Amino acid sequence: MLQKAINSISESTLGNESEDDFENLFEDMDLNNSKLGRGEADRTKLISTIMLKINDIDFYHEDAEIDVLGDAYEYLISNFAASAGKKAGEFYTPQQVSRILAKLVTINKSKLQSVYDPTCGSGSLLLRVGKETKVVSYYGQEFNSTTYNLARMNMLLHGVSFRHFDIKNDDTLERPRHIDMKFDAVVANPPYSQNWSADPKFIEDERFSAYGKLAPKSKADFAFIQHMIYQLSDNGTMAVVLPHGVLFRGASEGIIRRYLIKDKNYLDAVIGLPANIFYGTSIPTCILVFKKCRENEENIIFIDASKDFEPGKNQNRLRDQDVDKIIKTYTDRVEIEKYCHIAPLYEIEENDYNLNIPRYVDTFEEEEEIDIKVVQQDLKEIDKQIAEVDKELNVYLKELGLDEI
Repeated sequence: MLQKAINSISESTLGNESEDDFENLFEDMDLNNSKLGRGEADRTKLISTIMLKINDIDFYHEDAEIDVLGDAYEYLISNFAASAGKKAGEFYTPQQVSRILAKLVTINKSKLQSVYDPTCGSGSLLLRVGKETKVVSYYGQEFNSTTYNLARMNMLLHGVSFRHFDIKNDDTLERPRHIDMKFDAVVANPPYSQNWSADPKFIEDERFSAYGKLAPKSKADFAFIQHMIYQLSDNGTMAVVLPHGVLFRGASEGIIRRYLIKDKNYLDAVIGLPANIFYGTSIPTCILVFKKCRENEENIIFIDASKDFEPGKNQNRLRDQDVDKIIKTYTDRVEIEKYCHIAPLYEIEENDYNLNIPRYVDTFEEEEEIDIKVVQQDLKEIDKQIAEVDKELNVYLKELGLDEI
């Protein structure tokens, strides 16, 4: 019965405007999966129990701010991500990181005509932007077909009409599906240091041609940046999470980084995040904020938020106050000792366009003064203990007929 109902939903869209948006939406749903039970009776019992539990939920809550079905879906995705290990990073960005990205691209924006995520996963990051301001249309692309279906379901379950989202299933770098469009906001948490073809043909591609160099075949980080910059509107804001290597790696990446800063002056902020806050990786990451028309075109703000978090057993977590501190610091643009530095462009040039955060934010803690006399006394005590051990050892060596030390 449930399978028939699902088929009916898909078939009801045939020949209609929504047909493409519902095509193969449920292809990954296997109601005969053995994980649901050993036999048909077991599976029927489990599915029935779930449906009855869902039926008890009040989806029409008095509080209009609560999206019961959508939030429940988000909760289940996040819990699955927490237990899915390394693969989780493919489809889910922790909510607090999503909040930072969403807030960064919506500052002073009461409405966005469009928001785009080229590696949208389950679509959670796109929807987070919609919680910060009114968004008319959502656009995204996702390579993994299962995750692509999750993204479309996520949109529908959060009440986004099929007319107001366009999610595509394909490789963004190799075959971008929204290449003729520009977007008011671009957000992304792309796969870190992923391989890509780096085919020489791309040097003629408008996304990459102006830089004169392509990102390395073994590290597509800057290829994603170049792609997103190309899709960003002149008055838009882009925020992307990447590994720290993008800040200082040389060769072609150094040339691309230099072009973005010196020739185009698009980089607005570098924000260092704590280690071990993402599913599937423990490495520290950073957020880069880009704008084509910057209000503060004479400097770049560096924020070191790597020490502000709530430690967890398996994963660290950003707290609300940590998120608020980052956003306030970014908007206020005022120096904070050991946390934030406003670097003029000449300082960036002096550092040869190396953006490694410790070059700009001094977080060095002064060491406690050392009392030499106490150290000398400790050393004398250690020497005394060594002499006693040697004496005892020589007794054993003598008994064994060996030379003493």
